[in-house]
Amino acid sequence: MDWGSALWDQHDAIERHTQSGLDLLERYMKFVKERAEIEQNYSKQLRNLCKKYTRRGSKEDQDTKLVSQQGFQDVLCQLNDYAGQREQLSDSLTVGICVELSRSLTELRQERKNHLAEIKKAQQNLESSFKQLESSKRRFEKEWKEAEKANQQTEKVEQDASATKADVDKAKQHANVRIHFADECKNEYASQLQKYNKEQNNYYYADIPFVYKKLQDLEERCVPMLADGYVQFSDSEKKILPNINKCLDSIISSGRRIDEKQDTLALIEQYKSGAVPPADVEFEDFSQAVKPAAAENTAHLPKVRIKQLFLKKNKVTSPDKPMPCSQEDLSRLPPDQRRRRLQEKVEEVQKELQKELEQSEALMKMKGVYEQNSQLGDPASLQPQITQTAHNIARLRGELKKQQVQLTEAGGGTIKYYPSSSEYISVLSESSVSPTDEELYECDFDEDFDSDMPIAQCRALYDFDGSSEGSVSMSVGEQLSVMDQDQGDGWVRVQKSTGDVGYVPASYIQII
Repeated sequence: MDWGSALWDQHDAIERHTQSGLDLLERYMKFVKERAEIEQNYSKQLRNLCKKYTRRGSKEDQDTKLVSQQGFQDVLCQLNDYAGQREQLSDSLTVGICVELSRSLTELRQERKNHLAEIKKAQQNLESSFKQLESSKRRFEKEWKEAEKANQQTEKVEQDASATKADVDKAKQHANVRIHFADECKNEYASQLQKYNKEQNNYYYADIPFVYKKLQDLEERCVPMLADGYVQFSDSEKKILPNINKCLDSIISSGRRIDEKQDTLALIEQYKSGAVPPADVEFEDFSQAVKPAAAENTAHLPKVRIKQLFLKKNKVTSPDKPMPCSQEDLSRLPPDQRRRRLQEKVEEVQKELQKELEQSEALMKMKGVYEQNSQLGDPASLQPQITQTAHNIARLRGELKKQQVQLTEAGGGTIKYYPSSSEYISVLSESSVSPTDEELYECDFDEDFDSDMPIAQCRALYDFDGSSEGSVSMSVGEQLSVMDQDQGDGWVRVQKSTGDVGYVPASYIQII
């Protein structure tokens, strides 16, 4: 059972039905398009949210080792990946469904339009044939009436006694002409009727069923497209569910990895100073004679400094290269934190120095290649870069030595000597600056260093356990040599009679 045989007389219903099917296809395509836009906007908002809460503070904050803070950064990272999956879903819906349905819908509309045009053309041909039939029928009717009228006139003339034979012959001749015309119109009418019946039969039993069958096929192709669109709508999201679940599982894992004890230990490791809480305040009996503490008001002896360790003539510095470490004041930090920060500075300078050494080696190799083959380049063109690199190496070596000296004073290491290679000396000698040997080791290294000579003597007021790194132990009444004054951090660097050097709390000693 198909439309051509069962619905041959329901043209309007078929036209409305096929239009409704295409409209539904278009509505679904718009629905998927809006859903894809929602996913796209959702992905964009998630990315903006992650960007808003991603850590962008100081380097110290970014390098924090607290697992709770790192866990939050992992959550933001996984959520950003989750947003990428939603964006992928949006692209899949747009390309896989909207684009394909839009192309198919255009083709189906054109096909339906062609089929309806075929039906309309067949209807117009049938109506034109029917009009010709009606026209021939009216002409036959008219001519037949005229023939009957001519016959009646002939009979009347024959019965008239006064009519002549010529009048009778004329009337008979006229009647015969009219009858002949009527017969021709009759034959034409019969021919048109036969033609119309044939066209009508062909229209209802051939043309209409054939076109309606095509419209039925069109509709039956449109419906599976919708069904596939429904399935693909769900499959597109199911395909990204494993990745989404992976992101969510990673977030869960980040939460479960957080250990409050680990954060506690990390915080202690980052900020511990090694200091010991002060002892109980002793009772001062003002009823007894109090000995004047003249020693407390004794002016501190000035520090003995060794100045101008290195001659400073023409500085060999690079205006384009900033100092690798900021000249921050570390004297107020506790000993452990101060050593840690100095160690970080030393490592930064070492990395920068290694980078400059590698660059210098590469430039020298390139210069050697140019000298062997002048067609590749001019060796003189590399001289400014080689000279600048050599100056940077000299500056970084001076900075490294200065930082290592400070680190050694803080009890955190020994000075490592970096000798200047003959190649480096030759590079500087070839440059336009032509620094002297004294300038090679200068490099902004003009700071004043404390000598290892004591600046005062002190006596221990309380016992102190110097078990922490950088400190020394002392007993009540023990006499010590003051090597460095209190820089505001509550610690004094002292030397024992045994030669041990370390820090003790400033409130635990008395200058004598």
